Amino acid sequence: MKLRFFLTTAILLTFEWTVASHGFQRSASNKTTSGEFIIEPPTLICAGFEWRISDDDNRNARVQVSFRKKGATAWQKGLPLLRIGGEKIYGHEQPWVHTTENMFAGSIFNLEENSNYECRFQLTDPDGVTGQSEHIVSIKTKAEPVPYTGGKVFHVYPPGYRGHKEVPAFTGLNEAYYGGGNTGDWWNVPEPRVQPGDVILMHAGRYKGNRLKYADSLALDFHGAYVLTQKGTPEKPIVIKAAGDGEVIFDGDGAYRLFDVMAADYHYFEGLTIRNTDIAFYAGLKRVMGCSGLTVKNCKMENIGMGVVTYNADSKDFYIADNVMVGRHDPDTLVGWYGLEKPSPLTSYYAIKVYGQSHVVCHNAILFFHDGICVDTHGLPEAGKPKCVSIDFYRNDIFNMADDFIEADGGVHNIRVFENRGFNSYHSALSAQPIFGGPVYFFKNICYNVPGTALKYTVRPSGIFTYQNTFVADVAITNFSNGHFRNNLFIGPDDNRHALSATTFTRYSSMDYNGYRKKKHGGMKYRWRYPHLDSLNHADEKQLTTFEFTSLKEFSKKTQHEIHGVELEDDVFAHVPLPDVTNKGHVYPVNGFDFSLKPSSKAVDAGCVLHNINDNYSGKAPDLGALELGATPPQYGPRMKK
Repeated sequence: MKLRFFLTTAILLTFEWTVASHGFQRSASNKTTSGEFIIEPPTLICAGFEWRISDDDNRNARVQVSFRKKGATAWQKGLPLLRIGGEKIYGHEQPWVHTTENMFAGSIFNLEENSNYECRFQLTDPDGVTGQSEHIVSIKTKAEPVPYTGGKVFHVYPPGYRGHKEVPAFTGLNEAYYGGGNTGDWWNVPEPRVQPGDVILMHAGRYKGNRLKYADSLALDFHGAYVLTQKGTPEKPIVIKAAGDGEVIFDGDGAYRLFDVMAADYHYFEGLTIRNTDIAFYAGLKRVMGCSGLTVKNCKMENIGMGVVTYNADSKDFYIADNVMVGRHDPDTLVGWYGLEKPSPLTSYYAIKVYGQSHVVCHNAILFFHDGICVDTHGLPEAGKPKCVSIDFYRNDIFNMADDFIEADGGVHNIRVFENRGFNSYHSALSAQPIFGGPVYFFKNICYNVPGTALKYTVRPSGIFTYQNTFVADVAITNFSNGHFRNNLFIGPDDNRHALSATTFTRYSSMDYNGYRKKKHGGMKYRWRYPHLDSLNHADEKQLTTFEFTSLKEFSKKTQHEIHGVELEDDVFAHVPLPDVTNKGHVYPVNGFDFSLKPSSKAVDAGCVLHNINDNYSGKAPDLGALELGATPPQYGPRMKK
C-alpha cells in the first residue's frame, strides 16, 4: 500500500509540474457548474434534497452535508449527497432506456417531528466550481396527523342497533358522510354533509351491507364500496374513527374495494377493524386520480387482498402507522412463485403500495402476503408530474411473504427503508427493481430466512446505499449501478453458492467494511462482474469482466473492494439458529431470536463511521449489522396506544 501511495503521489506531482511548465489548462468539462437546488417535502423524521449540476465529467465533485436544529449552535454531520448522472436503467420487458441526469441527491435522518432545522450543503471540486457552491436552507419536519378539535361530531351506529344513541345519530357511514337516507338510487342525491375538520365516530358493532340487495341499509348497493369524495385539509382532516365503546368491524362482504378514497384528500381513519375485501383502501390509480393526506393508524385488517394502495404520482402525505395487516396466504408454510418448488396462488398481493411524495409507513405488523411494503413499480417518471421522492418505510415487522419484504421499485430519489424486521420471505428480502437515480437507502434492517437472495437489485437500478443491515440469507446482487455497501452482515447458507456474487455496471460502485459467513467448501467463494475500463461504464452486460476468487483476501487484493471486509464464523449472534437450507418451506417464529452480537464476534468494532446513521456507536468503531452491541433494538411493529 505504501508503494502504491508513493507512485500515485509521484504521478500527481509530475502532472501538476507539467501543467505549470507548459501552460496546459484543466478541462472545462471537469469543473462543476452549479444548478438548481431542490428541497423535497420533508417527512416526520427525514428530509431529502436535490442539487442539479452540469459537467464534472471526472466525477470528483463532492457535497458535504451538515444540519442543526433551529437555535442550536453546533452543526451535526450528515452523509454526503450521492453523485448521480449517466447511469442507465432498462425497462423491464419495455423498449425504453432511461439515463439519469447530472445531480447530487440525498437525505438527512433521525430528525425530530414538527421541528425547524437549518441544513447546510457545501459543493467542492478540485477542478473548480462555477456558480453557487453553498446552500443553507431551512426546513420544518411534519407532525403526526391528529384530528381537529373544533369540527362537528357525528355518531354512527350499525344496522339494528337498539341502545342509547348520541346525537346527531346515523345508521352507517354513508348516511353520516352524505346528506340523505339509505334509499337505493337516492342516497347520492344530497350534497355531502361532512366538512373539513368534522369527526365521524363509529360506535361498536358490525357494519356489513347486503350489496346484492336493492336499497341496502348501508347504501352499498351492488359495488359494496364507500366512495368518499370530500376534501379535508392538513390542519382539518375529515376523521372516521372508532368511538371507543367496543370493536368497530367493517365487513366488506367480499367486495373488490371497501374504502374508495381516490378523490378524498386528508381523510383520517383510526381504530377500525376491516375484513373480507380485496382492497381495504383504494387511494389512487395511475393517470387517473390519487388522493393526498390519507392517514390510517391503529387499524386491524384481516382476510384482505391488499391493505392500502395508490399508483398515482399526485398522491402525497400518507401516514400509515401502527396497523396490523393479515393476508390470506398459508400462515404455516413459506410458499413462493417464479418456478420455485410450490408456487403460491395469489390469494393476497401486497399489504401497502404507494407512489408520489412524502409518505410515511411505519410501525405496522404485516403477515401472509405476496409482498409486504412497496413503492409502485411505476415505470418511467411521468412528464409533468411530481417525481416519486421522499418516502419512508421504517420499524415495520413483516412476516411470511411469498416474494419480498420491502420493494423500493419505481422510486426516483430519497426512498428511505430503515430499521425494519423481516422473517421468512421466499424470493428476496429487499428489492430495488429499478431505482431511477436514487438514492434509495436500506439501512439497519434485519432480514431472516430468505431462500432466494437477500437483495433483488435488478433491471439495472441506480443509486443504492446498503448500510448497516443484518441479512441471514444468500447474497447474489444481480445488476446495479452506483451502489455502495458498508457495515453489512451477510450470513448466507453454508452451501456451494458464493459468499458474495455481484454485478455492477459502474466502476464507481463500492463495497467495504462488510462481514461474510466463512464458507467451508472449497472452490470459488467471491464473484465480481464489472466494467474493467472507465469507458465501459454503463455498457451492456456482455461487455463486463467477471472475476472469481477463492478467498476474501484475494478478492480485496485484485478488486480493491472489501479492504476492511471480514469473514465470520457461523456463531456471531446472541441467539440466531441458522435456517435449514434443505427445508425451504419452513416458517421460523420471531420469538426467541436475538440478533445482538456476541462480544467475542469479529463483527464488533469492524465497521466504519456513517454520519447520521451510526454516530452513537460504542467501542473503538461501529459494529457490523443492524444492532450495535449493547444498544436497545428498535420497536418493530405497532406501538402501544398513547
